[in-house]
Amino acid sequence: QVQLVESGGGLVQPGSSLTLSCVVSGLLLRDYSLGWLRQAPGKKREELFCVGRVRGTTLYTDAVSGRFSASRDNAKNAAYLHMDALSPDDTATYYCALRHTPCPTVTESFYDYWGQGTQVAVSS
Repeated sequence: QVQLVESGGGLVQPGSSLTLSCVVSGLLLRDYSLGWLRQAPGKKREELFCVGRVRGTTLYTDAVSGRFSASRDNAKNAAYLHMDALSPDDTATYYCALRHTPCPTVTESFYDYWGQGTQVAVSS
């Protein structure tokens, strides 16, 4: 059974940093491209990054450019989303997801497996 479990979310103040983790079981992460997406209350789901199996990371939104970064550790079957300079606009549920195909050059949000999400709330 394939499982993706996100963790590391919480309530933080503006300007804070957080690192989210995504632990994968039931398959080998190295065989998949991994995405980080988020959905804010009342808004459409937004794809942030896709971390390729071989190539680098594709960023899909300027909203997190220079503040967020995504990485993966195939040896640990895990991935990470590091977030700096958080603002209330970053409040959302954050998801990791896997696709067996390469990362697209433009956002598609088509993934084969999804985690349950972890909530991040940024408020003073």
